Amino acid sequence: MQKQEVTIYDVAREAKVSMATVSRVVNGNNNVRKETRDRVLAVIDRLHYQPNAVAQGLASKKTTTVGLIVPGFTNLHFAELSQGIDDIATMYKYNILLSSVENKLLEDDQVIQNLLNKQVDGVIYMSNQMSEKARNALIRTNTPVVLAGTMDSNPDFGSVAIDYEEAERTALNILYQDGKRNLALVLNDERAYVNDAHRVKAYKEFIAEHNLNSHIYPQVKSYEDGYKVFEQMHEDKIDGAIATRDMTAAGILNAAQDAGVKIPEELELISAASTMVAEIVRPKMTTIRQPLYDIGAVAMRMLTKMMNNEEVDDLHITLPLEVIEANTTLNK
Repeated sequence: MQKQEVTIYDVAREAKVSMATVSRVVNGNNNVRKETRDRVLAVIDRLHYQPNAVAQGLASKKTTTVGLIVPGFTNLHFAELSQGIDDIATMYKYNILLSSVENKLLEDDQVIQNLLNKQVDGVIYMSNQMSEKARNALIRTNTPVVLAGTMDSNPDFGSVAIDYEEAERTALNILYQDGKRNLALVLNDERAYVNDAHRVKAYKEFIAEHNLNSHIYPQVKSYEDGYKVFEQMHEDKIDGAIATRDMTAAGILNAAQDAGVKIPEELELISAASTMVAEIVRPKMTTIRQPLYDIGAVAMRMLTKMMNNEEVDDLHITLPLEVIEANTTLNK
């Protein structure tokens, strides 16, 4: 037989006080006599009562719950980032309420609104892309918001990320120093409000500065997309490419090798992410490594300060990136 959950009503009955008194004790309200407080706390201890966070929120205006919006539950790029968020949330005794913007039945602004309707104390938006509607929904809310892994200078919310323009220039410089002159940028989504916009800006500036041939391939979102886009890249005689996702880069890599293209002599490839995919493919891929765990941990710590009205020294934090050169580029 399942053990019955102890409720606030049980505590009130045993302590011979009102439920309002129990609520005041649980929420640390000083307007309770010491004798009554001690009696209520003794009953709570004896019955092993665990206050419901949502019920506490009705009295304290806080639910100790943070909404975490992720791009999808199977996206490897965000697993390590999520771990950093979860570790700091646990340290500061916050619960995580998870939502995904991968559901095609809902727009991302609807996902945000659904989460805010659950009375979360704060929101971490963790994605490489964000529509203008979603961004406006976050700006309109009074709930503290931190973007984890997305560059933004808007004063209405915090952000923690790497410098994606620096990342793009760093990758391009590797290809250029290796003598590659017909370059490609393979994007997830150039049109949305995304980190890709920063990459495109740096890419176009570099191409113009060095007078190089170039192509941009948008809407390449999966391994299959990467495999298919290689055919066009091959026709365009691309000899150096940067992909914004490891999975799409893996598709390009395998398609190139299936077509008999020599890696990296005839085609150099750099992934702008650094998940386990870059490690397990052969040859191993050169990547731009982001400090994903640190991004998540710093974002969650920033959010705890915002939720508790503590001073935040810098709302927009840029963490250092690292180049991991492997076997898909010549310069090792």
